[in-house]
Amino acid sequence: MIFNLLKATFITFSLVFIGGFAFAQANYFNMSYGFGAGINNSYTDVNKGSIGYTVYGVLDYHITPFLTLGLEGQYGTVKGGSIRTDPNNRQFVNKYTAITANVKLMLGEVVNYNKSEFLYNIRGLYVGLGIGAINNNITDIVRYKPLWAVNPGYGPFLGEDKTFELLVPLNLGFNYYINDGYGYMRYVININSQLNYTVGEGLDGYNDSRQRFKNFSPDIYNTFTIGFKYMFGGLKYYRKTL
Repeated sequence: MIFNLLKATFITFSLVFIGGFAFAQANYFNMSYGFGAGINNSYTDVNKGSIGYTVYGVLDYHITPFLTLGLEGQYGTVKGGSIRTDPNNRQFVNKYTAITANVKLMLGEVVNYNKSEFLYNIRGLYVGLGIGAINNNITDIVRYKPLWAVNPGYGPFLGEDKTFELLVPLNLGFNYYINDGYGYMRYVININSQLNYTVGEGLDGYNDSRQRFKNFSPDIYNTFTIGFKYMFGGLKYYRKTL
């Protein structure tokens, strides 16, 4: 009798423990913040872009663990051209700031990763789309050709040093999730590639006539970053084991 009672008690506690663990695994924190840094490259009206740097901070709301709405702020330097090697001796340096609102959809939201170890490992792969604004601050630019160049002193190259423009970012990236000691998804290592379209001619500071210079594409800069995120906030239930 005592043995049966102990056995029943043991089974009951085991089921409660397992059930509690499974419950924890199916819940997630609905907010996260993070930061990161990396390099960027520009595609503008000058002949060739240069490597610059970007730092960022993000704040995300998790509709599900794999579908987020967020805000991202960026600061960095975008460069391009060369006074010596550019065909028109043009070059620029833009110390920019930007803020965007983004939606990101991860693979884990649309596949049944519980039945595949491979899909489980890549469930953090995502695409994203956003909209926002960029504040361009041209701190170094060639407005007149140097005296040693072909057609010396030609200028000025038209454009503005300070502009505020619409920005459309496209994201492709990967989140690697790390659980805390209670089994919750808590930490995220993020790798991201972002293609940024600007609506205007302010990224490089040049806005010359299309009759003289080829200028039929939007100014673009890419970023390649690595970052870290921390999940916090209220717990929400998810339909799949995490």
